Amino acid sequence: MSPATPADQRRPLRADAQRNYDRLLAVAQEAFREQGADVPLDDIAKRAGVGPGTLYRHFPHRDALLAAVIRDSIDSLYARAEDLLVAAHPDAALLDWLRAAVAHAGAYRGLAASMMSSMCDEGSPLHSSCARMHEAGARLMARAQREGSARAEFDAADLFQMIAAVAWVTERSEDREGAAERLLPVVTKGLLAGG
Repeated sequence: MSPATPADQRRPLRADAQRNYDRLLAVAQEAFREQGADVPLDDIAKRAGVGPGTLYRHFPHRDALLAAVIRDSIDSLYARAEDLLVAAHPDAALLDWLRAAVAHAGAYRGLAASMMSSMCDEGSPLHSSCARMHEAGARLMARAQREGSARAEFDAADLFQMIAAVAWVTERSEDREGAAERLLPVVTKGLLAGG
């Protein structure tokens, strides 16, 4: 299967097709939040009031739907990283972005695992989203390392794995936000030069 075409590169849709596309995205986001990223796609189609064929025409497989649902969040993470590249304290900037990245990756049960597996699958529609997230974190990490506030032996792949690990644990916690706030400082302590 070929990857789904990004929304900004798709041909314009007829009004009814655009409504179906928008409705599927909204319902998928809600279903992922309630049941996790593994919710059956046919259930999403049914809740959106469309047939499975309509869903699969827009999103040929789960990764295409996940990529569309998280697109805005990935764009926000990338923009946040751009803003933080000029922050006064590179270590604080890196930790600020890590908090946002963990919240993103843990937004839906199963999303962190899907994102990690897509890093090795260039054919996955999630791959380009994850690559953007990886690039954003790499730039913040490199700046912190250049300025001596992050340890040199870590790289962006380590950072991405750390995000996925904390997100995976917190997405299963009763107190997701609290768990992330407790775990992230412990995990990142070794990342920082002064840790």
